[in-house]
Amino acid sequence: MNWGMTIPFYDRSLAKSQDLIAELPGLGYTDLWSAEVNGVDGFVPLALATQWAPQARLGSAIVPVSTRGPGLLAMSAATLADLAPGRFVLGIGASSPAIVERWNAGTFDKPYARTRDTLRFLKEALAGEKVSHAYETFEVKGFKLERAPKTPPKIVLAALRPRMLRLAAAEADGAITNWLSPDDVRKVRGEIGPDTELIARLFVCVDTDAERVRETARWMLASYLTVPVYAAFHDWLGRGEVLRPMHEAWAAGDRRAALKAIPDEVVDALVVHGDAATCRARIKEYMANGLDTPVLAPIPGGDIPIDQAVRELAPER
Repeated sequence: MNWGMTIPFYDRSLAKSQDLIAELPGLGYTDLWSAEVNGVDGFVPLALATQWAPQARLGSAIVPVSTRGPGLLAMSAATLADLAPGRFVLGIGASSPAIVERWNAGTFDKPYARTRDTLRFLKEALAGEKVSHAYETFEVKGFKLERAPKTPPKIVLAALRPRMLRLAAAEADGAITNWLSPDDVRKVRGEIGPDTELIARLFVCVDTDAERVRETARWMLASYLTVPVYAAFHDWLGRGEVLRPMHEAWAAGDRRAALKAIPDEVVDALVVHGDAATCRARIKEYMANGLDTPVLAPIPGGDIPIDQAVRELAPER
């Protein structure tokens, strides 16, 4: 059974995370996954974790395909694969216009094709092949890794809707998703079939004060679900109408009204909360519905500090 944790943690820097990261495998966590938005980058935490928690499987969820050149992405992945042979999973994805264009001066153009092309390039490059190819979204001329990894990493795709999910099933080693309920897992699983690994980051708050959790979670949900790719994802999942008032208020610039428009049942569906036992039971609902690898992301709540929540959320053994 896979049971993952997001590193580093909400309440501390990477420099102050070593002791808790080193503790995770002994608690029963099998996987450590980084993220890359506007905090730490996707690779350095994993490089350190190869030394701090050498038993764990390590993954990036996700590194955008349009914020680095293809060759640089291959070099970074090869470095991690060398440090953790057979234990590193490269998660890549299209990301969003804000991250790619507004924050990184890139171009968010043809996101599906760019992700597909990057996947195909990486599979060749990480196998040690010399790559010269004109893809739809970029061209590479004569790239070859100086030292290809002996064990090429698995590559998984961030995928929210059918087209990308099917690409993940057909050409990658798995799919990563985000902000979904246990029931939603069945719909996602239906697109990728039974044999493709499905990974999801689950936001978890160990706190029995439901109203306090919902107040915090609404800010997180609004910041994500108003992003076009996530809005389209939840339209596909069937939440288009229930989230329409939030989108309308957000588009009008009324942030307070947008937050109030998110129903309690949506918060409760998408954020795992309650005491630790209730949270673990909820996580197992995701797994019973077809999730292979839950990646927990504990968020602050009440009087329970993050390190205590991490320990209490560990799988029962």
